[in-house]
Amino acid sequence: MKNVDITYRLELLQRVPAFHRRARLTQAFDEGELVYYGPHPAYYGIGEVKNMADGFVAVDFRGTGEFGVHEDMFRPEYLIPIPLSTRSLL
Repeated sequence: MKNVDITYRLELLQRVPAFHRRARLTQAFDEGELVYYGPHPAYYGIGEVKNMADGFVAVDFRGTGEFGVHEDMFRPEYLIPIPLSTRSLL
């Protein structure tokens, strides 16, 4: 299987600390929604919500960040949705 190098302009994503007012506003995520890890966007990169279970969100990052993480689970307070208006810039 060929490894595809996905590059995003992660520096354009605003850092949002966990439990910040903006992070608490969005508690529910839809499957397929694009999100990033608010406190340090470059660590995990941009991911796709796979599902929610027991108050956690499963996200597939496909190795797009510095840590090379493919899948992980987070509390919603750590994830920030990527607005449609920003996607074309990334």
